[in-house]
Amino acid sequence: MSENRRILVIQGHPDVTENHLGHALAHAYASAATAAGHQVRTVTPAQLDFPLLRSQTEWEHGPLPSALQKAQDDIAWSQHLVLFFPLWLGDMPALLKGFLEQVARPGFAFRKEGGNPFGQKGLSGRSARVVVTMGLPALVYRFYFRAHSVRSLERNILGFVGIAPVHETLIGMVDGLDEDGRASWLGKMSALGRRAA
Repeated sequence: MSENRRILVIQGHPDVTENHLGHALAHAYASAATAAGHQVRTVTPAQLDFPLLRSQTEWEHGPLPSALQKAQDDIAWSQHLVLFFPLWLGDMPALLKGFLEQVARPGFAFRKEGGNPFGQKGLSGRSARVVVTMGLPALVYRFYFRAHSVRSLERNILGFVGIAPVHETLIGMVDGLDEDGRASWLGKMSALGRRAA
């Protein structure tokens, strides 16, 4: 990809007290993208103070928490989103899911079309990459578990609001990665960042 792009990196790890592999991967991606001339912004939901949604009425008609306004503005600004998160209990961490529920509001992620409040996808024209770290082998997750939670994210959240195409990078057995394995994945993230892929 030759043209410079506007990239939003979403760091979805709930733990900001330690530097996990996901943080290093996101940093490698963002640094390489910036060095290649792309514009990069980062949002870290774990550093933001926001409540979980508790009703459909609140989601459709309640105000967006002020702490999430910049994040929503950054999503609107972006052309490419890159989400990093660890697989917890077979899915994305609850904090990241809560963040996505909050920012993907009607009027922003969807626009009314005729009598259908969700008729027009509000985030069309953007692409995404989902980078997931996990303890089990990535092939087991992909083929035995059919990568169900990542597929759900791609289809029921990102695709539902118009973000496409969505690519994925699944990194398994992270607890057993040695320095060479870690360096290899950081190199792959840097290469993706340079290409804004």
